[in-house]
Amino acid sequence: MALVRGGVEGGGSASWLKRWGPRPMARLDPAVGDPELAELRKAAKAKDWAGMRGRLEAVPDGWDRTWLLVHAVKVAGIEGWIPEAIAAEPESALAVLTSGARQIEWAWEARTGARAQHVSRERFEVFHERLRVAEELLYDVAEREPEWVAPWYFLQVAGRGLQVGPEIARLRFEASVRRCPGHPGAHRQQLQQVCHKWGGSHEQMHAFARESMLSAPEGSALGELVAIAHLEHWLDLDEDGAGHSYMYQDDVAEQLREAAERSIWHPDFGRPRGWIETYNTFAMAFSLAGEKKAAAELFAAIGGIVTPFPWQYINGADPTVPFRALRSDAGR
Repeated sequence: MALVRGGVEGGGSASWLKRWGPRPMARLDPAVGDPELAELRKAAKAKDWAGMRGRLEAVPDGWDRTWLLVHAVKVAGIEGWIPEAIAAEPESALAVLTSGARQIEWAWEARTGARAQHVSRERFEVFHERLRVAEELLYDVAEREPEWVAPWYFLQVAGRGLQVGPEIARLRFEASVRRCPGHPGAHRQQLQQVCHKWGGSHEQMHAFARESMLSAPEGSALGELVAIAHLEHWLDLDEDGAGHSYMYQDDVAEQLREAAERSIWHPDFGRPRGWIETYNTFAMAFSLAGEKKAAAELFAAIGGIVTPFPWQYINGADPTVPFRALRSDAGR
């Protein structure tokens, strides 16, 4: 099916105002519009382990708890006080899990998001040291709580940084999805594992994304994997200036629409935890593919909340810059 590319009907900011109302200010929200996460981060900043523990215990292990932890451990300084919480509550697997998750975030902060060739040996040494600490903590949690998915998700992240290899990485992914089959984070990590920049290939990456989407129930967030795969392919090609023409291929737009129809546009999708991140991913993918009307609808739903991924692929220093530019372009 050929797709017609083009802007929003009528074009211009006046038509945007008429159709969706005023454009909200683009902003990075550490809580991603989630009130529970906002309170969890507030407790982390206050070094309030009891407050963090209570909020995490209120959420059953699964995608929701993983997602909350992923964002909560971005709060700086947790690594400094969480050992005291572990010492005070040696039986608390949740405290150890939080410590392991923070060690991973702290490790990536040391490495930075630069390509490997631009990261110093000293930074890599710190990166690997912190990841090894994380692995010890996470395996401890996995032994204490064998049904929890969260330690296996974080072991996927640590394993990629430590370059454990495709076989061990696959085993960790399988351990995650045995415990939580539709876990979006586990699938995103495995997608990264098989992409070109981490030793896989574009073919492996696209095959994994499509297979995961089709194996999941309609309305699952796993349709996002198809959009991420195209963005990863675009990023790889864009270093040679070929990314633009790649995204403008008709089959890319068709695959994005199919993925959206099976996920974010499906009535069973709803607003699951992390939906704003998924909308940001599709908004960028549709924008780069020239599908301005689809992108505009997503930008309107997002309400100005910018997530670092995937906009950091265009501007790591300020992801709001490409967000604003492409949102404006979709409104013309």
